[in-house]
Amino acid sequence: MTVYELICDENGIRIDKYLSQAEIGLSRNAAVSLIEAENVLVNGKTVNKKQKLMQGDIIKVSVPDPVEYEAKAENIPLDIVYEDEHLLVVNKPKGMVVHPAAGNYDGTLVNALLYHCKDSLSGINGVMRPGIVHRIDKDTSGLLIVAKNDFAHTLLAEQIKEHSFTREYEAVVFGRLRDDLGTVDAPIGRNPNDRKKMCVTQKNSKNAVTHWKVVERFKSYTHIKCRLETGRTHQIRVHMAYIGHPVAGDSVYGVKKEKTGFEGQCLHAAKIGFVHPATKEYMEFTAPLPEYFDKFLKKLKNTV
Repeated sequence: MTVYELICDENGIRIDKYLSQAEIGLSRNAAVSLIEAENVLVNGKTVNKKQKLMQGDIIKVSVPDPVEYEAKAENIPLDIVYEDEHLLVVNKPKGMVVHPAAGNYDGTLVNALLYHCKDSLSGINGVMRPGIVHRIDKDTSGLLIVAKNDFAHTLLAEQIKEHSFTREYEAVVFGRLRDDLGTVDAPIGRNPNDRKKMCVTQKNSKNAVTHWKVVERFKSYTHIKCRLETGRTHQIRVHMAYIGHPVAGDSVYGVKKEKTGFEGQCLHAAKIGFVHPATKEYMEFTAPLPEYFDKFLKKLKNTV
């Protein structure tokens, strides 16, 4: 346990905001968690997160030591599209988190991989993300590649860095796209007003390029395919929202109160291609549209 003692130097500021601005390395959410756990005292008394401080108040903050955690093997079924001694290609279902993190320590793809592969997973990304070369969001379904050893992991990661990976997604986006195809070339970085979100920005960002083409238009939606040149966090979701056509069902970047009939965004990693690290052969795999996606398309066809 690490204990900090602070003396407030301003009047009327909320305790959670004050702690997030103090130089003790807490986010506002972390500060709220400590307050709710009664690990924050003001003048010797517990407080709530809305407590307003006065100049001279003495704040005592007790921060528990981090808990060491190692992902555990779990017998969870996997849809394995391809496997050899160096790698796997897995079709991840919608709703499954890729690797353990705060709030999601169990039931992840990594927990399932540890059961299936035993000790045969690369260790480059540590005990929480063994074998994980790249990720897709929890509510995005589809293909991703998993490395069984560090040799494969290194060579696959180099292909991603050089943008030589083939990654093609299918999505349904809100509104009718006028053109048949297009490219969004706009840098992506953290949203300065919400650190959990990404946005198109010139500040502290990385270049991001998404190519899209129309598959079919409906009354209020468009079915598209997207090919990634880069692989930024939430790239397709951010880029399509940026051009005014957010991914259907996207609760973060999408249309509020939209009724799709399913949880999360309608986005599927349908194709992946890469040069095998050992054989040097180009390999490409596809995954059919999942049931939720197919049902939504049929529903849209009936409303045209």
